[in-house]
Amino acid sequence: MIDGLNNLLDRFLGRGSAAISVPPFDGALKPNQILDRAEEVVELEAPEDLATDGTSVFIADGPRVLQYLRSSLAEHARVDGPITALAWIPGGGLAAAIDGREVRILTGPHKGRSWDAAGGEPFHAVNAIAATDDGRLLVTDGSRTQPYPRWCHDLMELGSTGRCVEIELDGGVREIARGLAYAFGACRADGDVWVSESWAHRVRRFASRDGAAAKNGSAGAESALDRLPGYPARIVPAKGGGYWLTVFAARTQLVEFVLREHAFRKRMMREIDPEHWVAPALRWGRTYLEPMQGAHIKTMGIVKPWAPPRAYGLVIRLNPDGLLRYSFHSRVDGSNHGIVAAAECDGWLYLLAKGPRRLVRVSVAEAERSLQA
Repeated sequence: MIDGLNNLLDRFLGRGSAAISVPPFDGALKPNQILDRAEEVVELEAPEDLATDGTSVFIADGPRVLQYLRSSLAEHARVDGPITALAWIPGGGLAAAIDGREVRILTGPHKGRSWDAAGGEPFHAVNAIAATDDGRLLVTDGSRTQPYPRWCHDLMELGSTGRCVEIELDGGVREIARGLAYAFGACRADGDVWVSESWAHRVRRFASRDGAAAKNGSAGAESALDRLPGYPARIVPAKGGGYWLTVFAARTQLVEFVLREHAFRKRMMREIDPEHWVAPALRWGRTYLEPMQGAHIKTMGIVKPWAPPRAYGLVIRLNPDGLLRYSFHSRVDGSNHGIVAAAECDGWLYLLAKGPRRLVRVSVAEAERSLQA
């Protein structure tokens, strides 16, 4: 009862969960143009994820896995459906999610093994896989109600049915956490499991072996990183320690407001094409019917980099404790938006910009020097 009264008071005062404020891009998140100056590697058809074995980069592009090695691109594997997640397994081999509903080993010693359920519930929207050094796969199943391509529907429905699953390559499957507000990316960090929770704008830490964590989304968990100004996605280890966290879209006050106006939001979903919703997007500028996000996108015909972003590109470098070190941006007036995957290989950070459907790369050393200048 007390929680209910507090929620009513928050809505009346516009505070707490009812607040529409968005943390600013400041400090380690200060905007720059590093991603817009990134080198374009290749244009793709339907890119979804990246993986690396340390010498080459693997790209999930529709039903194909492409291998980029020494400036050459070749088909490495092909499956019978769209690949929605990809991971390199230490010791050799690739794991992939097929159409968000099956996790399959494509190559290597465990080739042919597959899983389509965990805890008696089928996979529905598998969007990320991370392999650990001890022969396990960490899998995030984003939503139990919406398939992978309809992630925006899950946001507009205030979805909180995501889960994180651990698969033993030579054993069983168990849930690490459930009831997550769109789980989208996981990694092993100092013995625990970090999971990106997109709609809650945070990365959560779960005890890897805590069975209680699987019973409730909040049991056995704490925030490794919270109050992000965007929607976090896949997280991968960085060379020299720490992690790369991709952020596929930025938050805006208008979207935060719409998420709290239930009657308007439901009518918008019912009557308007999803492409024109007041919602985050992976790219923008394709039609005049797009919402203007409540502010001037253009002034005198010029796109302003500080305008409220319908689409944005962002990757964040974290230290081993989850603290922000620095970030690379593609601002509103840029083009490398919708960063959904990262892979560091041979001094380069390869990034998948899903909005324009391209693979780009940044020299980590040169980018760090430019930030220090």
